[in-house]
Amino acid sequence: MTSLQLPRRDLNFLLYEWLGVDALTTRERFADHSRETFDAALDVAEKIAADYFAPHNKKSDANEPTFDGAQVHLIDEIKTAIDAFSAAGLMAAQHDADLGGMQLPATVANACMAYFMAANVATAAYPFLTIGNANLLLAHASPEQINTYVRPLLTGRFLGTMCLSEPQAGSSLADIKTRAELQADGSYRLFGNKMWISGGEHDLSDNIVHLVLAKIVGAEGKMLSGVKGISLFIVPKKLVNADGSLGERNDIALAGLNHKMGYRGTTNCLLNFGEGKYKPSNSTGAGLGAIGFLVGEPHQGLRCMFTMMNEARIGVGLGATMLGYTGYLHALDYARMRPQGRSAAVKDPDSPQIAIIEHTDVRRMLLAQKSYVEGALALNLYCARLIDDEKTSVDEVVRHEATLLLDILTPIAKSWPSQWCLEANSLAIQVHGGYGYTRDYNVEQFYRDNRLNAIHEGTHGIQGLDLLGRKVVMQQGAALTLLAREIQKTIDQALTVERADTRNFGLSLQTVYKRLLQVTEALHRAGDMNKTLANASTYLEAFGHVVMAWIWLEQSLAATKNYDETDRDFYHGKWQACKFFYLWELPKVCAMIDLLQALDTTTLDMQDAWF
Repeated sequence: MTSLQLPRRDLNFLLYEWLGVDALTTRERFADHSRETFDAALDVAEKIAADYFAPHNKKSDANEPTFDGAQVHLIDEIKTAIDAFSAAGLMAAQHDADLGGMQLPATVANACMAYFMAANVATAAYPFLTIGNANLLLAHASPEQINTYVRPLLTGRFLGTMCLSEPQAGSSLADIKTRAELQADGSYRLFGNKMWISGGEHDLSDNIVHLVLAKIVGAEGKMLSGVKGISLFIVPKKLVNADGSLGERNDIALAGLNHKMGYRGTTNCLLNFGEGKYKPSNSTGAGLGAIGFLVGEPHQGLRCMFTMMNEARIGVGLGATMLGYTGYLHALDYARMRPQGRSAAVKDPDSPQIAIIEHTDVRRMLLAQKSYVEGALALNLYCARLIDDEKTSVDEVVRHEATLLLDILTPIAKSWPSQWCLEANSLAIQVHGGYGYTRDYNVEQFYRDNRLNAIHEGTHGIQGLDLLGRKVVMQQGAALTLLAREIQKTIDQALTVERADTRNFGLSLQTVYKRLLQVTEALHRAGDMNKTLANASTYLEAFGHVVMAWIWLEQSLAATKNYDETDRDFYHGKWQACKFFYLWELPKVCAMIDLLQALDTTTLDMQDAWF
């Protein structure tokens, strides 16, 4: 039976025929690997995802976490799945061998994680957050903190979170009020509330390592205002003794669980730090406050946290992609199996019904889904390949350029799949018809789960402001210039191939991306940042479609290069999806650019009272 999570054939195409991941084995870090070891890791991920994650996806949705005032209750299958994930070494898939890791390339590790996100995105959230937590600590924590917290995180003995937002602050981190008071022994006592904390309370692990943003109280009892005052702290659920054993409960209390539209298997919490429900002691004696330990330098917390936030943004994009992908595969399977109606050219009502995939409009919906989800997965794995270049290339220029490309593509990698793979889920429901709107079929849950991805780790609006307001102009536009160069290289290659449609697509992309560069310059010449950024979300969408057209042209060229007549259907599918994107999706960008070019202020000029 064809996989309903992720076809291995597409993954092999992206990893080996396009990105050339097996060539990474020539680098020192991956010297012990080969295509065989990469495939073995993917085999393990696919099997564990199918055996332990997928079977309870609907059950965890129907039986969301509950809180009895003392303890959170989850279905047993979640812990069983996470234990299997950890036992396979997947928590440490990318990490150093001396930390117990496999030292897999990020590209392969992301491909492994794709299986879990397709099988059960809510359960996959626990290891996803834990891996990001560990990566942040490896980048910024002290050796002692790494030994105390990272090693247990990478075995799954501890799980991790990120605690940023607060009820009154939302996405405006400058307005957080959680405070940290320095103690005589160098630790801190934290007081405040954190909202929307995924994985914030459970009994899935021995401990939970919270990474908490807070502001240090100064000598005069004041905290620095704005983001410049933010520091980062490790605040464990249970204190860790010098020998690694667990001590008493820290003063972190669950105030309540948020009741979500989807993603229900992941606890989402309001946490109170330092309310006095638990009163841990340390070397300075008993007192109120959650005990925390500073990570990095004071007032550099947001800079440290961006290590995890940027990784999480790409991961959110991967989750959105895989929810769209599995929805597409379910819709495709249903369309092939479901008989209904007849061809428009057939007038005999007694003739046999045909499978709905034979109806042109159903093919349109399936082709749209294919173009969205296969394109999004390609973009995500391309970003992971950039991470590998950034960290392991021996060429300093390659490392620098990988960093620039990651900076400018991260808002796209997060937001584009969150918008368009959600649209794929909507189309999957439509393909199922009335059945798709019922809980008896999986596609309605995929839609509900995916609706979160446009919100967390920065909404579309925030990503648009980041892209247009900062990323395209940073370092005098260096990242945008580099991306334009990479797009032009692909176009130049497309113009040399025999396929006429590929050459035409290259010319179409060249016209549109140059218009995007022109409107970027025009927006920043406006002389008024309110006008420049008024339609930043439209800019984000236009930019994302240009990037996706580039990614599809890359896939089309890879299909041409590697074409094998014995697998002709696969390659023709790639060409047809590329054609769909260029004829149906890329033209939408022109209307967006027209609006941006006009410096339209309709939304900016709208007044509260007019609503």
